[in-house]
Amino acid sequence: MENFIFWNPVKLLFGRGQLEMLKREVPKYGKNILLVFGGGSIKRNELYEEVVSLLSEIDGNVFELGGVEPNPRITTVRKGIDICRKEKIDFLLAVGGGSVIDCTKTIAAGAKYDGDPWDIVTKKAAVRDALPFGTVLTLAATGSEMNPNAVITNWETNEKYGWGSTKVYPKFSILDPVYTYTVPKEQTIYGIVDMMSHVFEHYFHLEKNTLLQDRMCESLLITAMETAPKLLEDLENYEHRATILYLGTMALNGMLSMGFKGDWTTHNLEHAVSAVYDIPHGGGLSILFPNWMRHTIHVKPERFKQLAVRVFGVDPAGKTDVETGLEGIDKLREFWDSIGAPARLADYGIDDSKLGLLVEKAMANGEFGRFKKLNREDVLAIYRASL
Repeated sequence: MENFIFWNPVKLLFGRGQLEMLKREVPKYGKNILLVFGGGSIKRNELYEEVVSLLSEIDGNVFELGGVEPNPRITTVRKGIDICRKEKIDFLLAVGGGSVIDCTKTIAAGAKYDGDPWDIVTKKAAVRDALPFGTVLTLAATGSEMNPNAVITNWETNEKYGWGSTKVYPKFSILDPVYTYTVPKEQTIYGIVDMMSHVFEHYFHLEKNTLLQDRMCESLLITAMETAPKLLEDLENYEHRATILYLGTMALNGMLSMGFKGDWTTHNLEHAVSAVYDIPHGGGLSILFPNWMRHTIHVKPERFKQLAVRVFGVDPAGKTDVETGLEGIDKLREFWDSIGAPARLADYGIDDSKLGLLVEKAMANGEFGRFKKLNREDVLAIYRASL
């Protein structure tokens, strides 16, 4: 493995009743608070009222930015920055899933930048400072509650990019599984696919001597596969919601990838698709990941064999590494099918009419990928296989 430095400053407040900690944590940063949330689910499940009530107990001056999109848009980020500047916001509180948190991170950084926040997303400008913020997580999926990364869409140009900075780690994140009870089954499925995909992105790398990291990744995948069917049968089961919530955080808080860099090719492929078609991120990953795996298995077939044997229980006897690995990929596809995740782009009404545009968007910054660097022909082949 490579040399590494690990640092994650996020205070994680996990479990029932942790929302009360807002009264202890928020006053450290000031009185003027921007509450950022999504499409209104926190009002339907009464979380909104609870948060506002707790903030009123500490005499917070609360301003609001609602309506953050599932693929959060730079136009919404700009609105949030305007509020921060006009109202002299001291602290932001993201209440929602990864999209709300990603939007909040970009607002926090953009409020301290003189130019257009899209410069930050496209890495034309470095983040020098950011407003402090915290999160109340309501959806297990992205891990954004405990990492310094965000993904933002520019719908006007059909671009969607990830960016990151150590300046945008949350100061704290509250994870109460009870507030994920009302997440619909479909969104729960997408979240499970997303967190498993994060683990796969870590798993496929070219470093040697990552024995412990491999086992950590494998344990998360096995736990996800054991828990998902139970949770989907009982969406208000505290234990299952807690397991998946914790799993989503662990899948992308940096602990799995100490000593190596993962691939992240499939996320780039999916960002291009959802930038053009605005499909759910987890749905896109479910379609694309097995096809990326089949396309790249010959790079390091023993890696796919290890995954197939350890996670999917494939018997390697009498089979080549490639044959064993392919059987493991089939098992993954079967599992995602079994929980109701989409398998083809056609499931979203996507045909081959914009394949050229998708390739163009995916290749905007040239060839990409660490496990296998993809060129235009590779990208087109994976998209075609996904139709």
